[in-house]
Amino acid sequence: MISGAHVILYSQDAQADRVFIRDVLGFPGVDAGGGWLVFTLPSAEVAVHPADWPPRHELYLMCDDLDAQLGEFRAKGVEITRPVSEQRWGRLTAVRLPSGAELPLYEPLHPLAHDV
Repeated sequence: MISGAHVILYSQDAQADRVFIRDVLGFPGVDAGGGWLVFTLPSAEVAVHPADWPPRHELYLMCDDLDAQLGEFRAKGVEITRPVSEQRWGRLTAVRLPSGAELPLYEPLHPLAHDV
């Protein structure tokens, strides 16, 4: 039986991004040894989309109130990298990780798998 999922973010500055996940996002975690932090994620879901390009994987964080979450991020000095766009499936934006990578964030308008 599958008991969970492990998501990996590759980073040009893993330590700074780990601190961001711990201190800014507030995700609890454990030290898996030697300072290698592994974080607990909120409820998650997986979707499979058709693609006409080589397969890739993406991670989006979801929130219940995008405007409120962006306000919290701005108060912590987090750079919002994309204006909020209205999609048929949700309201989408992204934030900048310390490494320079973008982390997409959205407020879903679709039914949530973890609600079933």
